[in-house]
Amino acid sequence: MGFVVIHPADNVQVSLENGHKYARRSIRAGEAVIKYGFPIGVATQDIAAGAHVHSHNLKTALGGVREYTYAPKSCALPAVPPEEISAYERPNGEIGIRNDIWIVNTVGCVNKTAQAIAEKTGAFCFPHPYGCSQLGGDLLRTQQILCGLIRHPNAGGVLVLGLGCENNNIGELQKVLGDYDRDRVRFLNVQDCGDEIREGVRLVLGLQSRAAKNRRVRVPVSRLKIGLKCGGSDGLSGLTANPTVGRVCDRLCAMGGTAVLTEVPEMFGAEQLLMNRCQSAEVFEQTVRLINRQKAYFLAHGEKVSENPSPGNKAGGITTLEEKSLGCVQKGGTSPVTAVLEIGDTAAAAGLNLLEGPGNDMVAVTNLTAAGCHMILFTTGRGTPLGAPVPTVKIATNTALAQQKPHWVDFDAQPAQTDADGTADALFSLVLETANGAMTKSEQNGFREIAILKDGVTL
Repeated sequence: MGFVVIHPADNVQVSLENGHKYARRSIRAGEAVIKYGFPIGVATQDIAAGAHVHSHNLKTALGGVREYTYAPKSCALPAVPPEEISAYERPNGEIGIRNDIWIVNTVGCVNKTAQAIAEKTGAFCFPHPYGCSQLGGDLLRTQQILCGLIRHPNAGGVLVLGLGCENNNIGELQKVLGDYDRDRVRFLNVQDCGDEIREGVRLVLGLQSRAAKNRRVRVPVSRLKIGLKCGGSDGLSGLTANPTVGRVCDRLCAMGGTAVLTEVPEMFGAEQLLMNRCQSAEVFEQTVRLINRQKAYFLAHGEKVSENPSPGNKAGGITTLEEKSLGCVQKGGTSPVTAVLEIGDTAAAAGLNLLEGPGNDMVAVTNLTAAGCHMILFTTGRGTPLGAPVPTVKIATNTALAQQKPHWVDFDAQPAQTDADGTADALFSLVLETANGAMTKSEQNGFREIAILKDGVTL
């Protein structure tokens, strides 16, 4: 069994065979277990050198809301030559890397109507159960997410499909949407017409005819926005896939592009690393609020902030949330944190953005899409077929998964163990190819889904 020591200060080493941890030396009960050079929890009993370190002898040391100190760290990125991609320029100055037609419904009652129109036209619809019987901030969040989809530049045209009697009716949604491209967006209340499917098909065909006139043009890669996500992580996530994505993130940000890191609960235990990379005291304070607000959300529901990792994560060798977080945040590389976004905000600042939201895969990819990300780099050690409305590049932490699920996985990151630079170069090339139109496995499979975070009264 081969092992790797990630940081000289670590008192555990990681098996390259199963991703689990083993003690490098004896560890006393109550002593911190160190991985990535940072504590990942406390030993609950004496651990002998060479022994397996996991849930039976290691526990989290995380607590609740806390105070933080800003200790700025220099994180200047190296100069890299600029790159170009081929994309669709939109009238509002944004670019899209796809030219799809999307059907966005205001309410779950018309899910099947949207699906019927999509099946007849080849447009893409995104069923969800919300839009009615919601109140206040809960309803507003749904509206903000849907408006983010309506505005998304990867869509060459959008049909907004409403019922007519819902809380989130088209008129109310338009108040949140604000100004929009009237040539690109159409609205239909199905209660207002006779044959709603025929009328929906007519509107979509019109949008398709208009979108067909759009052409790709060369634009700098600095206009690209990528989302960063991990799901079904394992003990190799922090060794292979996540650091590789981090190198790609740094390269994109060095070129003036934008990367968005979410999954706030999977920053707990590693948040100070991100805070020290904030480009200003103002961004630091916003990050503190982001972290403590998410912790308060857990506590308000009577849950521990450390209620993570998942059963699949544990089977893959991840024991505590600190350990998971220290691996997770590596997707953000070493880039300066330039902005903090709330759910429903659109990423506008170049560099690394932090986005509010949970780690749940479907909710997170939806939030990243609504924030304007053109594609999502999604690392996984266990595998998942999930796809977002935007191209979702699945990056396996290990070759065994890539070989077992070639219809899910776009990229094998395990070679990063011996060739970190070459693996990052290959992934960055895949990012450019995807931006230029190469379809991901989830696109080929037709897997595009959304899930909207709900936290409020249902009438």
